[in-house]
Amino acid sequence: MRIAVASQNFRNVTSHVGRTRRFFIFEAVPGEPAREVDRLDLPKDMSIHEFRGEGHHPLYDVAAIIAGSVGDGFARRMAARGIAAVATSETDPAAAALAFVEGRLAPGAPHDHDDAGCSHD
Repeated sequence: MRIAVASQNFRNVTSHVGRTRRFFIFEAVPGEPAREVDRLDLPKDMSIHEFRGEGHHPLYDVAAIIAGSVGDGFARRMAARGIAAVATSETDPAAAALAFVEGRLAPGAPHDHDDAGCSHD
């Protein structure tokens, strides 16, 4: 299963997935270490929060997207494309991908719209 994990610093799982532009892409199957197969380093206009194109987005090629927080709008947008969007408290990207495919991913907090650093259109 191909899984994108938000990681703005390419070290840890990042919150606010809609604005994140950097993602690890893993292939993961239960019982085996998740294997990094790609990294996305998208321009600002390609963050899901900014992307309004009807065309193809690189994140549309994954089965799941994992981040530290996931807003309802992002989750709905991805679900409409058959992609699971999941928040987790796990900080290690590869561990998060493996835990997801094994059905044991630690849940994360919902996206907080009262956060002073968060502004939506």
